[in-house]
Amino acid sequence: MIKTSRCVFMAAVFLLAGGTAHAQSAPGYPARPVRMVVRFAPGGASDFVGRLIQPRLVQELGQQVVIDNRAGASGNIGVEVAARATPDGYTLLLGNIGTMAINPSIYPKFPIKPVRDFIGVTQVVDVPVALAAHPSVPVKTMKEFIAYAKAQSGKLNYGSAGAGSNGRLEMEQFMRLAGIDLTHIPYKGGAGAAATALVSGEVGVAFVSLASVMPHVRAGKLKILGVSAGKRVAALPDVPVMPELGYKDMQTGSWQGVYVPAGTSRAVVDRLYAAATKVMADPDVVKRINDSGAEVIVSASPAAFAVFMKEQNERFAQVVRQIGGITE
Repeated sequence: MIKTSRCVFMAAVFLLAGGTAHAQSAPGYPARPVRMVVRFAPGGASDFVGRLIQPRLVQELGQQVVIDNRAGASGNIGVEVAARATPDGYTLLLGNIGTMAINPSIYPKFPIKPVRDFIGVTQVVDVPVALAAHPSVPVKTMKEFIAYAKAQSGKLNYGSAGAGSNGRLEMEQFMRLAGIDLTHIPYKGGAGAAATALVSGEVGVAFVSLASVMPHVRAGKLKILGVSAGKRVAALPDVPVMPELGYKDMQTGSWQGVYVPAGTSRAVVDRLYAAATKVMADPDVVKRINDSGAEVIVSASPAAFAVFMKEQNERFAQVVRQIGGITE
């Protein structure tokens, strides 16, 4: 299933009427390989999405697209690398909700400001976040988990990709809503490291992206208690979403988007937008995204993505203020 952020019709018109013209408006681009910076180590949702779209992006651009994993500092290292690159279209950033919308409020002294220092090309996917538990946690439902967590107050560990990660923010919000107290164990390297710790039983639970854990769920190595989405996901039709469980405000997915450094020409941005929208319309890409527990979402235009980015930054600034900030 493909969704289009803001306006399906506008994106379709762009592809049918303007995509070719815009693609021709950047003559000679790209003339050499393009680098795509992924802010986390291999194994997480971001790396999964990057490597899934890479082959089709190569076809659309006619040049190699090289994945450059730059993990560390809750994704900020990769963000800074991309922001300081020459704004010529040869460095892309695959950014996500954590690095582009949450981190600005978690790390206010970080010199890079996503809304100011990047141009958003388009959103590409939304990856639902779910509360997953290791089989050793003796519960089957969310109700049982909350009762167990209260009985084990402060003794049950949960993992995350770091202080500024969506999984950390989700759990902080959930603990306050459910009246439970868990101990935070942060991991470096993004969702992949946190998911590995969960699968091994090093931590009992975690809010993780479905894309990073679906193989383990299917293998019976993890169980999903609830999904932070507005409706049930195709990959887990029998698992309730958080609003069904009484947590209506917990509908935050780990969205991903393509960015270029501020100062990149409009012609290059339009060329990349045309290429990205075609990639995300590919039936095989859509199927593999859906099978992973995610869904394709393409912005109506780069301008629409900029509006979305501003709204997301404002929303999480408010959430962080409401919960009194985030610390390790």
